[in-house]
Amino acid sequence: MAFIKDSVCISPQLTFDAAFPQVAAIRHTGNRYEAAEPDYTGIIPPATLRRMGKAVRMGVAAGTLLLRRHPPVDAIIIGTSNGGLQDCIRFLNQIVEYNEGTLTPTNFVQSTPNSVAGNLAVQAGNTCYNITHVNKGLAFETALLDALLLLQTGKARSVLLGGVEEISDYNFNIDCLSGIIKTAPSDSGRLLTASSEGTVAGEGAAMFLLEAAPSANSFPRIADVGQITCPTPEELALLTQHMLEKNGLTAGDIGTLVLGYSGDNRNDHWYDLFRQQIIPDARPFSYKNLCGDYPTSTAFATWLSSNMM
Repeated sequence: MAFIKDSVCISPQLTFDAAFPQVAAIRHTGNRYEAAEPDYTGIIPPATLRRMGKAVRMGVAAGTLLLRRHPPVDAIIIGTSNGGLQDCIRFLNQIVEYNEGTLTPTNFVQSTPNSVAGNLAVQAGNTCYNITHVNKGLAFETALLDALLLLQTGKARSVLLGGVEEISDYNFNIDCLSGIIKTAPSDSGRLLTASSEGTVAGEGAAMFLLEAAPSANSFPRIADVGQITCPTPEELALLTQHMLEKNGLTAGDIGTLVLGYSGDNRNDHWYDLFRQQIIPDARPFSYKNLCGDYPTSTAFATWLSSNMM
């Protein structure tokens, strides 16, 4: 169990300045929902900012604000699938372009998945537990599980947890060729009713300050996290029932579901299963029509859920 004391989010919506969800959602067109990046002045030094790729600067900016508001923390834990992949591709291209000669180290340094956690530690002078989980679509869930274990075992009292992703041209092109991304024109207002194959690419950074004990200004608590890969409908129902029973709940106690509908008619039936059979009385909300689809989009869903509550 962990209590959310504070959170910061950069996404394709106006989430950084806390205007969303009070203001109307930005309506995106096409198949790339790019983050609405804020003015980084006063958050990241200009000389450092120039060397950062998009994923790194989004993650560092969101994390830095939390570290300034609530120093110190006992751990920095980040989940990401691709990290700064765009800088990685630039570095690999330089190897070919310069025939393995004199290369600039900047793109290499910023391309490693742990760049966000490392930069946050350096800027805050934090020498505590620092780790990045790179586990594709379970990266944020694994990072969250790590944070919960630290808090529950008393190894940490406060943890900076985050999920970070960027749209790299390299991954985007591969996803388009493999049919993951929609090719037909679409917009976010009609994404979930498109009934076609594929989804839309998204990106963002969501950061949370978690505490082991509630404080006066704590947000909702995270009670549990579960992971399952390639389940059958029966296995998914059993996992859900197990999580509910473990936390002293029944399906009737759940008032709201935040589900990952993506507009891909090959996968959305899993969320229909939740709505119709597993927890049929809960009110459903979607989030990928707001932020797009990316491996750590559940970090945005967690941020959205806590702010809705």
